[in-house]
Amino acid sequence: MESQRTRRNFLRVSAVVGTGLVLSGCGGGSVANKEGQEKKPEENQMGGEVTATEDLMREHGILRRALLVYSASAIKLRGNPSAIPPDALQKTAKLFRAFGEEYHEKKLEEAFIFPAVKKTGGEAATYPDILVAQHDRGGEITEYIINVTQGAKLGANNAEPLAKALEGFVLMYRNHAAREDTMVFPAWKQTMTAKQLDEIGDKFEDIEKEQFGQDGFEDAVKQISAIEGTLGLADIAQFTAPPPPKI
Repeated sequence: MESQRTRRNFLRVSAVVGTGLVLSGCGGGSVANKEGQEKKPEENQMGGEVTATEDLMREHGILRRALLVYSASAIKLRGNPSAIPPDALQKTAKLFRAFGEEYHEKKLEEAFIFPAVKKTGGEAATYPDILVAQHDRGGEITEYIINVTQGAKLGANNAEPLAKALEGFVLMYRNHAAREDTMVFPAWKQTMTAKQLDEIGDKFEDIEKEQFGQDGFEDAVKQISAIEGTLGLADIAQFTAPPPPKI
């Protein structure tokens, strides 16, 4: 599977090749718009590049889907523990560890984003220390989930403690990710020029490929989608809210 950088380069090369075809078809000369100004290839590029901040937020999307798995599982654990296949929860926890804790949190946030934000001062700078503490606590809970789901079935003796652990994890990370998306990431983006932001985006892609040997995001999407299918959570139509009561 190609990395995001490969996709970026493909789009850039495609735009250049397309421009070359237009030039050759017109007998040479520059490509110009109605005002006579030269067109930039990226102006016609579909989708555009994945920026560093967009990449961080879509990675949060994977982790939020894992939280939805945990929320649904906590409810079912209290009703019928045997209805939850332990393997599905273990796969979710291992995905959260590999993609969330070891890559997104340690390799990106704690290595690059939090140090830069702490130097900026202001409200955003008050978050990194708390967020790191939550990363550590999340790792402890992930380890617990992996250990408790090693058996063939979940029983009444561990259903309630596991449900509470899942709910605590979900509540923490919902608040955690919301503050990062609305406070920390925007503050971090303001510390860089457009050129620096593009360069750090390439750096993040290199780290992702080094960590996973491929496009880690696309692989994570496949993993969480398979888990959702196992637990009957794939069809999002089932989560459409009912109409409000009539007044």
